[in-house]
Amino acid sequence: MKNKRPTLQDVANLVGVTKMTVSRFLKNSDQVSPPLRIKIKEALDDLGYIPNRAPDILSKSKSHAIGVLLPSLTNHVFAEVIRGVESILEPAGYQTMLAHYGYSQEAEESRIATLLSYNVDGLIISESYHTERVRKMLSVAGIPVIEIMDSTSPPIEQAIGIDNQAAAYAMTECMIKKGHTKIVYFAARMDQRTLLRLQGYKAAMHDNGLTEMCISTDSASSFSLGEQFMKEALEKQPDTDGIFCTNDDLAIGALFACQKAGIKVPEEMGIAGFHGHDIARVMVPLLATVITPREEIGRLAAEHLLSRLKGNPVTEKVINLPFKIEPGESI
Repeated sequence: MKNKRPTLQDVANLVGVTKMTVSRFLKNSDQVSPPLRIKIKEALDDLGYIPNRAPDILSKSKSHAIGVLLPSLTNHVFAEVIRGVESILEPAGYQTMLAHYGYSQEAEESRIATLLSYNVDGLIISESYHTERVRKMLSVAGIPVIEIMDSTSPPIEQAIGIDNQAAAYAMTECMIKKGHTKIVYFAARMDQRTLLRLQGYKAAMHDNGLTEMCISTDSASSFSLGEQFMKEALEKQPDTDGIFCTNDDLAIGALFACQKAGIKVPEEMGIAGFHGHDIARVMVPLLATVITPREEIGRLAAEHLLSRLKGNPVTEKVINLPFKIEPGESI
């Protein structure tokens, strides 16, 4: 059962001050003494208190808004997720409140607090690993929460996604069966899903008695980064004959780099990506990739959220959707 959402009076009682003092702190923390500032901040975190930014008349009723928190609003992956979400929510009379956290746990805390302060009726979030403060806020919010994109991490309430590790393992196996043995993994951002894919690649290489090699960065993916990584891979391991990328952007950049350098794909270099973006379908040669059901993930998340808002229980705690290995022409 959910905890009761804490009130301003609960915070005041815990600190031993008046509700007015806490209110002054929330409006301008400089209006209270530094020692009291620390005590109030600790009480807010302990209770998971969320300031209410919605008008009082709305705070006692449904907002008919669903918060959707994504790591990026420019990534094509999440554009398709949003399309799936809105295809269900809009006909049902709900609006989406979008926020992004730039792959930062601190920013995720802030964005979730903001979304909850507007009394959203439910949350769809694209991360499975959270700070304790986030978990506390979600615990006391009393609204349905669905985590998407990953189906293997233990969910807070419900998760809808794919097995990223298994998908990466399957693609690596496919490349090995095509004759590629010196396969390098290109990784960017290093979020949890990328780490799971990296584990899948490493496991497949290990199971086949092959040596793993990864080139990575915390920076965002891009075509130019894929080209840069390709040059770096050949410098570090000149006999590299395969590249598996954590997404299609890196793979396309690597493929362009090979074409510029006169390296034949797939005869001399096999290249595979992840996600199956539309551009991958028109590449020459056709890009090998893991096709993920991004729009379906968004649609199912919205459907299950609406069902729970109607009072229905969680029937499936984890929904693991199938992925597809598309060998294309590049491996």
